[in-house]
Amino acid sequence: MALDQQSASIHGSDLAASVVAEHWDVRDGGLEVEGHLLTDLVAAHGSPLYVYSAARMRSRLQQLRTALGARFDVFFSVKANPNPAILKLFVAEGTGLEIASAAEYIRARKAGAEPQRILFAGPGKTYEELDYVIENGIGEIHIESFEEIDRLAELTQKHGVTLNVSIRVNPAAEAQGGAMRMGGGPAAFGLDESLMEQVVPLIQAVPSLNLHGLHLFAGTQILNAETLITQWSHGLQIAKRLIGLGVELKTLDFGGGLGVPYVASDKRLDLDQVATGVVALLDKIDQDAELAPLNLMVEPGRFLAGPGGLYAARVTSVKESYGEIFAITDGGMHHHLAASGNLGQVLKKDYPVVLANRLNESGDTPQKVVGPLCTPLDTYGRKTVLPRPNVGDVMAILQSGAYGLSASPVGFLSHAMPAEILVDGDSVTVIRPKGTFENPLTQLP
Repeated sequence: MALDQQSASIHGSDLAASVVAEHWDVRDGGLEVEGHLLTDLVAAHGSPLYVYSAARMRSRLQQLRTALGARFDVFFSVKANPNPAILKLFVAEGTGLEIASAAEYIRARKAGAEPQRILFAGPGKTYEELDYVIENGIGEIHIESFEEIDRLAELTQKHGVTLNVSIRVNPAAEAQGGAMRMGGGPAAFGLDESLMEQVVPLIQAVPSLNLHGLHLFAGTQILNAETLITQWSHGLQIAKRLIGLGVELKTLDFGGGLGVPYVASDKRLDLDQVATGVVALLDKIDQDAELAPLNLMVEPGRFLAGPGGLYAARVTSVKESYGEIFAITDGGMHHHLAASGNLGQVLKKDYPVVLANRLNESGDTPQKVVGPLCTPLDTYGRKTVLPRPNVGDVMAILQSGAYGLSASPVGFLSHAMPAEILVDGDSVTVIRPKGTFENPLTQLP
């Protein structure tokens, strides 16, 4: 069935229907994950439940590689989904890993990543973290402060090693973009573009630091291809500036920031437009003898993992209050903070939500979908139109493969941790067991 035809037959918002049609299958009204009905998975592994599709994540990686071409090396951003099984999946597909803490470094190594395929970025790296990763081997560290230069100088001398480093640059305002701007103005991230004449000599003065790279990251959740290409083009200007300051530049990391649609107003990032922009970008690079040898990198997270995951929760109660219908579920913001709108949204907007066991029924009942917590913040469907819910129905929050469980206040109310499972064809693997009521935090891997 064509995607638009299938979407028309699925209840929920236009976004929810199109996401189901694009990334999941439907059998007899039930949402299906690589041949497994979600209701069967919930019955076997409990509710709430995180479900990830290996096929969808591999497909997203292939789509990105096709759009960017062979010149780009892909590093998966561990913060998006640090479950070891997800990291192993991407490492097995040939990606590197981008980390933001020593704990993520340990996970990356356990997932099979070689030290040279790990990048370390982040504005608040501690002395102890830097000490650990330098002692154990790291491909590249991205410098984000003057203090970090001093720490790296001391630690590389302590361990008797030469370290590859890049400068993470907070770009000028014209290069900013995305739903969450992390550059183009005052920011904790990176070093201001205007400081390059001060920064470069300080790093070059340390014999044990090999300054060979530039890391650009101006924003995240970018859904406009033109914005993305504009940022990357600005990165070429900064690269030329560093080369002019005597840097023997070898790597250019354009960062991450590729977005996925979460709310009704979001548009999909057009990979065809990205591919067209990349062709023009590479043409600029190839015409410049100083830029042509550069190794080009990107480090997406949510784009690769987000659409390949969902969060399922059972309806435990249905009630009417002052004329409004409430579907109360056993899962909520303590497991999926982003879906409640409390992870960066100023104006709360609904994630795509469906009744996963009744997709063949038309949505005719406006309702609020809420979790079990003692706060009105625990709401992930404010203006949701679905079939009238029944106790025992399974709600599914789509686009949940990134910034889900690990980005949520899992200790709040001491609910048990949900299981996480990875579906890979016929194989269904528990990649985090369901927790206990007594101490859910001990279930963190």
